[in-house]
Amino acid sequence: MKVINVIALILILAGALNWGLWGFFQFDFIAWLFGGDSSWIARLVYAIVGLAGLWGLSFLGKCKTLCCGPCKKG
Repeated sequence: MKVINVIALILILAGALNWGLWGFFQFDFIAWLFGGDSSWIARLVYAIVGLAGLWGLSFLGKCKTLCCGPCKKG
């Protein structure tokens, strides 16, 4: 599970950087890299990054213990 979490985090960061480039410079790195936003490979990358974002939602539960400290029992 740890490996898939690292891969998901890398893909989430790639997606965030791509959105940042789009927001600041209107430059879509993924589309540039794979020959346009309509190419099948770019669409596949967008879909995989989106799935990684959904997987990243599971990190929120782990974040609670990091932010609030360990739960006290008893």
